[in-house]
Amino acid sequence: QVQLVESGGGLVQPGGSLRLSCAASGFTFGSYSMKWVRQAPGKGLERVCSIASDGSNTYYADSVKGRFTILRDNAKNTLWLQMNGLKPEDTAVYYCATNDGRLRGQGTQVTVSS
Repeated sequence: QVQLVESGGGLVQPGGSLRLSCAASGFTFGSYSMKWVRQAPGKGLERVCSIASDGSNTYYADSVKGRFTILRDNAKNTLWLQMNGLKPEDTAVYYCATNDGRLRGQGTQVTVSS
């Protein structure tokens, strides 16, 4: 079954950290550029960051640059998002997806609040 499954979301205080994971199955993960996108309440999807299929290049939205890191391990078919210095405006449902948007997970909720 072709799928992406996110985990690791939760409630965290401002300034805290979370590490999201995305487990891929059913397709050749290492052949695809991947991204994390998020959707805050009442807003559209926002691309947070992306990574090339071999991990050689990354992109970060200005809003998360310097705080978030996207990582992947093709041998483990896993994508991660390390989030540090979290802010209330980072509150959203976070999805991992293929960079072409054809496949997306079910999402994991991240809430940043004191």
